[in-house]
Amino acid sequence: MDLIIISTILAVVMGTIVLVIRMRASRKPASAKKIILPPLFMSTGALMFIFPFFHVTVAEFWEAILAGMFFSIFLIKTSKFEIRDNEIYLKRSKAFAFILIGLLALRVVLKSFLSLSIDVGALSGMFWLLAFGMIVPWRIAMYMSYKKIQNQINPPNTQAT
Repeated sequence: MDLIIISTILAVVMGTIVLVIRMRASRKPASAKKIILPPLFMSTGALMFIFPFFHVTVAEFWEAILAGMFFSIFLIKTSKFEIRDNEIYLKRSKAFAFILIGLLALRVVLKSFLSLSIDVGALSGMFWLLAFGMIVPWRIAMYMSYKKIQNQINPPNTQAT
């Protein structure tokens, strides 16, 4: 039970950090690098599955990935770009903060409930998969939207060769 409490506290701290970083990000121009790097950095967390403590079943894997993909829809819908001073910025969205807080609260409730029937290690692996399944589609959608707006500012070279 202590691991559940510690992991819940860590999730709240990490969620708060993500919220602060996201709010500050809207003050600086976006870039493809800033969009692509977070999932790459997060991917190192997959090394946790080397250890048997974190192994999940095939069903748990797909449940977590599909839940993450579902939740990514809310993040995608609230992540919009705008052009300011010929630069691309991420629009501030009040809904994003509420969605992120809601997802964090849902995560805490689900973790408390699921910890009664799923081993804490497997549950940790499932929540990492859920987060990864959420961030990858979200960042892909952000990248595509960013490139579309970037092409409006600087149209690709369309000269015939």
